[in-house]
Amino acid sequence: MSLDEAARQLKMAVHDGQVAFDCVGLGDLARAQEHAVTLRAAADAAEVALSQALKDMTPEEAQAEGERAVVALEEA
Repeated sequence: MSLDEAARQLKMAVHDGQVAFDCVGLGDLARAQEHAVTLRAAADAAEVALSQALKDMTPEEAQAEGERAVVALEEA
């Protein structure tokens, strides 16, 4: 996995966390739980991608690819 994928998964985790939070406030606990589960899956996928990047990339490569990944997500 690349830093593109890690960034994408983290963005999805943030979204699912916000939806879960909102669902709690609305009293929709079943939906909150569903989004908490998908948040966890996205966070786990991001962690796997980041662990691999730590092994495969130099700090300079990580900085360049990380910047590119974040810009690409912001433009999408």
